[in-house]
Amino acid sequence: MTTRKIYLFSIIPVLFSFFIMSFADLVGIGVDNAKADFQISNAMAQLIPMAVFIWFFLLSLPVGILQDRIGKRNMVNIGMLITAAGLMLPFFFYSFPLLLTGFALLGIGNTVLQVSANPLLIDVVPEERSASFLSFSQFIKSIGSMVAPFLASFFALSTGNWKIVLLVFGIFSILSALWLNFVPLKETYSTGQKATFGSALRLLKTPYIMLMVLGIFFVVGVDVGINSTSGQFLMERMGMDVEPAKQGRSLYFFGKMLGTFLGALLLTRLNPRRFLLFSAIATLVMILAFIGSPGIGWALTTIFLIGMAASNIFPVIFSVTTNKFKTRANEIAGLMIMAVSGGAFIPPLAGKLTDLYSITTGVFVLVFCAAYLVFVAVYALWENSRPK
Repeated sequence: MTTRKIYLFSIIPVLFSFFIMSFADLVGIGVDNAKADFQISNAMAQLIPMAVFIWFFLLSLPVGILQDRIGKRNMVNIGMLITAAGLMLPFFFYSFPLLLTGFALLGIGNTVLQVSANPLLIDVVPEERSASFLSFSQFIKSIGSMVAPFLASFFALSTGNWKIVLLVFGIFSILSALWLNFVPLKETYSTGQKATFGSALRLLKTPYIMLMVLGIFFVVGVDVGINSTSGQFLMERMGMDVEPAKQGRSLYFFGKMLGTFLGALLLTRLNPRRFLLFSAIATLVMILAFIGSPGIGWALTTIFLIGMAASNIFPVIFSVTTNKFKTRANEIAGLMIMAVSGGAFIPPLAGKLTDLYSITTGVFVLVFCAAYLVFVAVYALWENSRPK
């Protein structure tokens, strides 16, 4: 009985760190409110997701190397405390430069969490349950992403201050770090040869790995792009009021939440590469349907369906690549977390095209991203069918 109690105390706070991880999806709310509060251009507003996601490119490998020295739990706690600092800074000192700085700190904290929380979760669950718990962790992350727009709108309408959501989430981050710090758990440490910058970067010379890493880059671009542009699309193209348009993106995260749950069940029976191809094609079709929306109901429905279609692309790409090169899994994991920086580069490009032409043109950037995902899914299926 005691062993079971310690097991639950160990796993719950680690799972809660994935809820904290979801706070990076506040970028869409930040974009909408920065435009309204500071009267800035779309291109300037899209610097917010860039400030968050650029750190995945810059810090993923350094964080992994530091993690080898100080441990996963310590890195997860550091990530949550940096996240708290990033959330609270613009709450107390509100200007566009400080909002940008706060979201940069949020991105740094999220990078640390992405690199450290997944392997820590694997450490604290039974080996035969690790896959199911990893899927469940993404379900928890999706819940956080889904409720954030509603909380921001609630505070905006009830108090006139949307930034209260930043304070609330900042407090959650601090409490979660304290909880994890004092919980008994046992983590594993690497005993083999350590990965280096050079050993990881040399893997990009392998075409399969390079194409799959780019797949992560573009699927995160779709994810952050829908988050940061859908509100503007609903307001400018569909004529929706501000707060309902902001809440509309919650349908995307609701779709992701259901998609990860269904994907965890379907992938026990289906070929993951074929599932990847189906998901990529569905994502492309739904983005095109979103652009061509004849009305608000259609637009909101397609936002939900994009979330469902794209929800499992990241874990499937990650899985098929690491399973193909099992002895290089650590370096590949670092490269793929680096590729999450697609969320830093795709939205600013969409914002620039929106300023130059229209919001519809900006969203077409996501069509290109989805088309690449179809290509990489076909490539993965073809590569797997080749004679060994």
